[in-house]
Amino acid sequence: MSTASQLRAALAARLIEDAPSVEPEWRSAVQTVPRELFTRSYFRPVAGTVPTGYRPVREGEPGWLEGVYSDETLITQLDGRIRPDDMTEGAVTGSPSSSSTLPSLVLRMWRRLGAETGHRVLEIGTGTGYSTALGAHRLGDADLTSVEYDPVVGGAAAAALKAAGFAPRLIIGDGLRGDPNGGRYDRLIATCAVRYIPLSWLHQVKPGGKILVTLSGWSYANALALLDVTGPGEATGRFLPGCTSFMIARPHDRPPRPTLVLSPGDERPSRIDPTKRDDWTGGWVAQLAAPSAERMGAGPEQILWDVSTGSQARTAPGPDGGWTVVQRGPVRLWDRVEQAIRLWQAAGEPRQEGFGITVSAAGQRVWLATEDGPGWDLPI
Repeated sequence: MSTASQLRAALAARLIEDAPSVEPEWRSAVQTVPRELFTRSYFRPVAGTVPTGYRPVREGEPGWLEGVYSDETLITQLDGRIRPDDMTEGAVTGSPSSSSTLPSLVLRMWRRLGAETGHRVLEIGTGTGYSTALGAHRLGDADLTSVEYDPVVGGAAAAALKAAGFAPRLIIGDGLRGDPNGGRYDRLIATCAVRYIPLSWLHQVKPGGKILVTLSGWSYANALALLDVTGPGEATGRFLPGCTSFMIARPHDRPPRPTLVLSPGDERPSRIDPTKRDDWTGGWVAQLAAPSAERMGAGPEQILWDVSTGSQARTAPGPDGGWTVVQRGPVRLWDRVEQAIRLWQAAGEPRQEGFGITVSAAGQRVWLATEDGPGWDLPI
């Protein structure tokens, strides 16, 4: 048995040990698909660097194959253009823009989708193609279509899938528009995050079908939702347990912001502890309340900046205990965050599985506990 086969078998054994109820079909996919074909090079973060530096790791280098078969996300592109093979030496800084998601999460996502033999599945975000290969192994090439926004990333994925012996239908284009030829799918799985559910998805998935997608925003808080499509343009669902995050789809990412200038504003005591936003669910609830605001900082000293209006909110420890907030601009960001966090606290601070989502022609609304409970509209 080759080294790659041994490492693949060991990774599969670890994943199955952590999830002993894995179906035989998915177990076979993890044991069979060679991840090294999809991650011939990747970036490793350089410990202790600020901002984070990344160094390339290429096929055949010491530690390359061990990294491939670690249960880790491997960064394969920075800033929408820099790939590991573009570098000659040293490290580079940048924002991750494409990756091979950690295998345990890929497997968990596919299983949560509930795709079965005979289901037609639309995947949004081909990425390296590793997730696509697992889906093709389980469902067959003919029933899987995958859409990738970046033509360079998509081209590399197509070559890797062919080398691995798979031939699903691949499309280069804006996955938020779904299949450009239309179609009637039983399942849709997104390996990128979105700010709201694209309407095209809701019309391309059959009533009774399911959509699995991560909702995010410009503060980059994430929540995984499983929706049941109830009719054309309509769906309802619940958020799932766990901490799942994906890179936000490029058309949904925040616009470039100018240099931040901290300006005077109105100061008052804060009615909540700003560190509640450091909690996984608390930060997401705050983002629901201020979806166009970017978050900077952590702990008691944080900044919220609404890119569209220039509104700001800045928190700090109070001189006599507690916390203060300074707000300026047409949107009182902290007022909105306080109200949302206090509603969440009054409900006992439930995790994300205590929330649901309803999508209709009237809009898209995330709600707490029940559909007629408190909620927040998504920024369509």
